[in-house]
Amino acid sequence: MDNQNPVMAVDKADRDKIIIKTSVIGILTNVLLAAFKAAIGLAANSIAVTLDAVNNLSDALSSVITIAGTKLAGKLPDKEHPFGYGRIEYLSALVVAGIVLYVGITAAVESVKKMISPEVPDYSVTALLIIGAAVIVKIILGRFVKAQGERVNSGSLVASGSDALLDAVLSLSVLISAIIFIATGISLEAYVGAVISGFIIKSGIDMIRETLDEILGKRMDKEISRQLKSLLSDEPEVRGAHDLVIYNYGPDKDLASVHLELPDTMSVKEVDGLTRRLETKVFKATGIILAAVGVYSYNTEDSSEAANIRVDVTKRVLAHAWALQLHGFYLDEKAKAMRFDVVMSFDIPHKEGVRILQEEMKEAYPHYDIQIVPDVDLSD
Repeated sequence: MDNQNPVMAVDKADRDKIIIKTSVIGILTNVLLAAFKAAIGLAANSIAVTLDAVNNLSDALSSVITIAGTKLAGKLPDKEHPFGYGRIEYLSALVVAGIVLYVGITAAVESVKKMISPEVPDYSVTALLIIGAAVIVKIILGRFVKAQGERVNSGSLVASGSDALLDAVLSLSVLISAIIFIATGISLEAYVGAVISGFIIKSGIDMIRETLDEILGKRMDKEISRQLKSLLSDEPEVRGAHDLVIYNYGPDKDLASVHLELPDTMSVKEVDGLTRRLETKVFKATGIILAAVGVYSYNTEDSSEAANIRVDVTKRVLAHAWALQLHGFYLDEKAKAMRFDVVMSFDIPHKEGVRILQEEMKEAYPHYDIQIVPDVDLSD
């Protein structure tokens, strides 16, 4: 179907095979490139080429860790870990980022040493041809690995692919500096090495930040949020879907909870049938497991007074810039009680926001028992 998650086309077994196969290709390619570049770097006395070789070797090690992480993440759930081991992939990505950062710092130190005690390189035509070929190979490898990572939603593969494309740019800079030296006698070796190390360090920091975002839990993608809410609200009984939360337990392992606004005349039997139908619908469309469904009731027989109160309360609440949305409003005229939820921004402590609203509502409706529940601004 049109709104289906593209990753759903690849099942778990195929996903692991693709990640491992792609990583193996990366390992073999990077080991060969590292060997050739190390030989050139040592023969030509070139710090830039040598550092480029070390960078390729770190890429190969990163692919090994990606394979190990994928294997461990694929372990079946057990009593101690009922949600499985999928988050290990994030830890393996963090290790890969740490290796990249270490290589970058080491490269920076070596480049500074060469600036202090420069050595004249000695390039051959063969060396230049091999470096040029390495640039082309890295571009092809980077595009392939990144595409495979996006296909199976593997953060480690996407990071490795992006890193390979960056390596191609860095290798190109090494080639250009070599050509400049041959043409002019000006050696930019140490300075090119410093530039390479700077890019590597930045790449490592970016990878660490992105992986930590996944581990800590980041704001859900607005397209996914809108798709889920649309799927839920398409049902005729559902007036609104709110408080959507997605709990991630690794790539493509998502559980969700939500509150639905339903008419106060629905029976438990009808609500049970609706939620089971929605669980199947959401999973088929997105691969997300709808693990929990809460319910708000809404008045089906509003009196004119109830309708006026709802409009007035909504107006009063949303007059505050930090009050983003009001939902789940229900008024019991006989019991003199009203309840509703308010989505609050991060600009105000929720306790303070509730206090302000309680005081305002009590002043406007002193004879009503008022219950206000603050909600976190989790999604768009």
